[in-house]
Parts: sequence; structure tokens; C-alpha cells
Amino acid sequence: MLHRPIEPKQYTSITYTSRLVEAEIEEASVGSTGDSYDNAAAEALTKLFKKEVVWRNGPWSGRDSVEYAVMEWVHWYNNSRIHSRCSDMAPMAFEALHYTRSRRPVEARVLEPAL
Repeated sequence: MLHRPIEPKQYTSITYTSRLVEAEIEEASVGSTGDSYDNAAAEALTKLFKKEVVWRNGPWSGRDSVEYAVMEWVHWYNNSRIHSRCSDMAPMAFEALHYTRSRRPVEARVLEPAL
């Protein structure tokens, strides 16, 4: 049985569109469809997740085991896995260092009233 190609409008779910309306977001870019440029970073992350978790640990016993594996992997990915783009640090540590370094003390100024 052959399936027809998915129509571009089917890439954007009704739930997603409804949520945009509720949030009063008039226009949202969902990128192009059907090519490798629509969200390359997300696609690379999904591929890595599938390689490291889904294919290595399947078949799954149920939804709960998959949800737990996702949470566990995301926590590990953000808190333990070193990334070369983050100076060989975990993303959370890199972000904390960034915000620590970027905070500058604010000088208090006393304004004298004009006479």
C-alpha cells in the first residue's frame, strides 16, 4: 500500500495552532518542510537520542519506561555530558558560568533634586 506524501499543513498540528492563538501569537514561523534545513539542530539531537537510548535499549515495555528513559537522558545530557561547544563543560555548568561572569554590579547613584 502506498501512502500519499504528507501535506505541508499537516506538519502543524491543530493543538499547536490553537495554543498560539491562546498566547496571542499572531504569526509563527515553522520553517520549511520536507528538507534537512527546517530544524537541523533539533534533528541532530533527535538522532543522537535515538542512537544512544531508543535503539540501544528497546524494545520498550511501555510508555512509562520510555518517559523515564527520556527524562533520565535529558538530565544526563544537560548536566553531565561534556560538549565541545561549551568549552568541554556540561551545558548547565556552562550556562551558570556565563551568567556568573555576565553579572556586573550595579552602581547606586543618588540623584540630587534640582534647585
